[in-house]
Amino acid sequence: MSKFALYRTISALSLIFLLSGCKQTPPAQATSSGSFQGQTLILATTTSTEDSGLLAYLLPGFESEYQVSVDVIAVGTGQAIQLGEDGNADVLLVHARAREEEFMQAEHGVRREDVMYNDFVIVGPAGDPAAIRGLTDAAEAFKNIAFSQAAFISRGDDSGTHAKERSIWAAAGIEPRGDWYLSAGQGMGEVLTMADEQQAYTLSDRATFLIRSRAPARLLVLVEGDPLLFNPYGVIAVNPEKGAHIQADLVNAFIDWLVSVPTQEKIAQFGVDEFGEALFTPDSAAWRAK
Repeated sequence: MSKFALYRTISALSLIFLLSGCKQTPPAQATSSGSFQGQTLILATTTSTEDSGLLAYLLPGFESEYQVSVDVIAVGTGQAIQLGEDGNADVLLVHARAREEEFMQAEHGVRREDVMYNDFVIVGPAGDPAAIRGLTDAAEAFKNIAFSQAAFISRGDDSGTHAKERSIWAAAGIEPRGDWYLSAGQGMGEVLTMADEQQAYTLSDRATFLIRSRAPARLLVLVEGDPLLFNPYGVIAVNPEKGAHIQADLVNAFIDWLVSVPTQEKIAQFGVDEFGEALFTPDSAAWRAK
């Protein structure tokens, strides 16, 4: 099959602490022009959308059009989903489909839309001690890494990337443990830096790897193209029953904007000038129907 299309981390702990149980922003009210002037939307999202620069590229357009500001909490997908469950975010942009479906089934969310996708890649040192270069079976590559006990650094942070890594280990029938396997508890950018410094393998979303690889680095993409490495992103409206501070109207306006064809076209162009092809592939229903 053809490969999927090619694809800044803020520390959010203090913001999460401040938000917890005390978010007082009144419900947004649309003006006659259709804007929500002066409102602030809380967006909880995965680190990859921030680290890749996608949000810095997209959000100013929404903020200008709707006369609002967007506060971004960029954490692992698991933490972003927990913020939604706790009512400490208005909207989520994440990439762990099973967790998203559980969130919706538990009625923590009231609307979910497909947004885009890219893929994961297994990266590692040029020396490739586990001999995985060129494989297209991610589970086989993980088996080789484990059997050779070559250094592997895991996100270990309950992120969407960590969930994907765990699913690959499961497909390989391996429970990774030992001195060769390090659970970092860090975001993707930090893990890539660690892997580069230690000449270790890791799993990365392609967009963050490409952005990080512009700086001097010695890691290479060694495994790609397995359908198991597919990485879809969804946007979810948090259930407004979690409190009057949840800005349902503004959230729906944001989702409508994000999945609209003009915004999807911007997603399709992100990265093209620098890398020769997009870092994310648009995938909303409106985009697919056009």
